[in-house]
Amino acid sequence: MKAVVHAVRAARKPKRRRGYRRRFIRRTAKRRHITNATDRSDYELGYRQGLSDGAEQLLEHHTPSDMIIPDISASEAMAAGVQALRVRAIPLLGVESVYTELDAAVRERRPYSFIRLGDGELMTLAQEVVIPVSTVRASSPFLPYAGIVVPNLQAREEIASAVRSASLVGVPVSRKPQFQPLLFQTLRAHGIPCAALKLTTSTMNYALHEHGYLMPLLAGRRLLVVGNVAGELAQVLQQKGMMIAGVVSPVRGYSDVDRVVAEAISYDFDIALVSAGIPAVPIVVRIVRSTGKVAMDFGHSADRIAGVRTILKPNE
Repeated sequence: MKAVVHAVRAARKPKRRRGYRRRFIRRTAKRRHITNATDRSDYELGYRQGLSDGAEQLLEHHTPSDMIIPDISASEAMAAGVQALRVRAIPLLGVESVYTELDAAVRERRPYSFIRLGDGELMTLAQEVVIPVSTVRASSPFLPYAGIVVPNLQAREEIASAVRSASLVGVPVSRKPQFQPLLFQTLRAHGIPCAALKLTTSTMNYALHEHGYLMPLLAGRRLLVVGNVAGELAQVLQQKGMMIAGVVSPVRGYSDVDRVVAEAISYDFDIALVSAGIPAVPIVVRIVRSTGKVAMDFGHSADRIAGVRTILKPNE
């Protein structure tokens, strides 16, 4: 009797075709992807709406009660206000000016160090003077990838010293908390007057290439390439007709700075391109101090030019 019952149940149960599970997983993943995409779209829409509402509310708050201004947007009012604040502004060198300075320094054989400050460098500078180390560690899990394991107060002090002495400092234009606001907080905490620095944008390494200034800057110059993708970058630059004076690779974080600098200064070069995460800042300044040559923090421009896939930070 049991055999008959099992046979009947088996007959009633539809047979799943081969590959059913794979198709089910794909359909589920697709639905989840659509849901996530919808969530992102809703978030972006809400963010834009909140941004607009907040700007309008601020404009309303700052408009005197005895007047109204016809046909003005919050953006227009903000633009007019920024123009009125130009007397408080600190200028940033544009891409053509940066090219001119770098090129002149090479031709005139003058020392010139170009460093850049992003969220990693600013978090390193902020340790215990702006933000507790525990908060830095929790909010910036990408720091070990970028070459710093906190706490590292020696790195903090060396980067602060590098900012004071660098020929040109790239700074973020983003007003998100971990960028421009943190920049001013950390500079004040280290007693570095922002107005005393020569500044450009922290993305100037990309801008030089995108606007066609990088290759003319490098052409005919002996290049020292430093970083974890230095070999790949050197190969691509050689294919473009550039002269490679030396390659220093890898750079194993801040603890490797002494070795990297010692090896780098043994080469005879005109320009050093340093792509080494946060340690690039002290490496650039030390190379220039020891050689009197030109060095720049090249960042992920090395990955782009070399065609190497950039490893993103865990929180990106």
